[in-house]
Amino acid sequence: MQSNKLRMAIRATAAVAVLSVAGQANALSLNVGDDVEASLYGYARLNMSYDLDGDRAVSTRAGSFSPSANEDAEGHFGADVQQSRLGVKVKHSSGVAITVEGDFRGSGNGAGSLRMRHAYGEYNGFLAGRTWSNYLSFVGNTPTLDFDSLAGTAGSQDRTEQIRYTTGAMSFSLEDPSSQAIVDGSGRTSSPAFTARLEDSAGAVSYSGAVMASQVTSDDGSTDDSAIGYGVFGAIKLKLNDMFSVQGALNYTDGASGYLWRSGSNYYGASAYMDGNSIETIEGYGGSVGVSMKLGGGRSINLGYGMTTLDLDDAIAASSLTNGAAETNQNVLLNYMWTPVQNVMMGIEYGYLDQETVAGDSSDANRLMFAAQYSF
Repeated sequence: MQSNKLRMAIRATAAVAVLSVAGQANALSLNVGDDVEASLYGYARLNMSYDLDGDRAVSTRAGSFSPSANEDAEGHFGADVQQSRLGVKVKHSSGVAITVEGDFRGSGNGAGSLRMRHAYGEYNGFLAGRTWSNYLSFVGNTPTLDFDSLAGTAGSQDRTEQIRYTTGAMSFSLEDPSSQAIVDGSGRTSSPAFTARLEDSAGAVSYSGAVMASQVTSDDGSTDDSAIGYGVFGAIKLKLNDMFSVQGALNYTDGASGYLWRSGSNYYGASAYMDGNSIETIEGYGGSVGVSMKLGGGRSINLGYGMTTLDLDDAIAASSLTNGAAETNQNVLLNYMWTPVQNVMMGIEYGYLDQETVAGDSSDANRLMFAAQYSF
């Protein structure tokens, strides 16, 4: 009986969402009987991009560090709605809470397909399912329109399956590890990753720090070797006054490049390589810094810089990597965001991306983005 009520309520909520397109969107929440509260949330979003140089746009029109096939062809326009998302939250009077959320960021630049972002349950400090990695923080992030944002932000900036326990400002997890690529492609996942994170605030300062460790393994059928990869990050946001804030993060990894956001060719670099029959880990580090200024009337300006770099010299000497491998990524994002009415955001952003190879060859790009988002 209770499940029937929930289904009817969600259908009614969906109908309200459709009817409200012509008007101002409002939060869609409801009480379902005496034991369950449910809410439907999400947004419709249009992203448009214009690449002044080679075509760097991927799905959601985010900018890629990797040079395009024809980098000399200048001027590329595109638009999509793949960032649009839909989620459901359900909470029982017993304290059990469930969240299921998806968006339409499929591969390529077409219409996209529904993908699972979050699907997890929570009870009494325990979480099980798929959600943001515990080795991640948004504390030091600068708001951007580019969905993939700045290089070097704190942690993996991705979601993964996990079991997590949170007590106060501390949280611990066992996770399906982020990318553990081996240069020769012989990697296999041999154990979960362990993470621990502290996140809190004091007055005008918000801060976060985390550590992680996982086993990175190479197994080509005849040679099998493992090493322990690890990472550590710190992130901070300082609210200078009601108008200005400064935020940033630093991240160091060794054998865990899957937790160094936007390293390698675009997202994650290799974590290790084989030197004969022995696995050797790859070190990397990155950081981001930004400043945000509120102008009043729902308007703001945000400027951010991010960078990651990998130490690939030994990997090139011992493996199939060449001097053309991507070593350092850096980008700058400057945007103006405007909220003319509640639940509506529009913005425009300039982006600069630069990738440098081990040989020192550099490939850069300039691009513009526009976004319009209607939330409920």
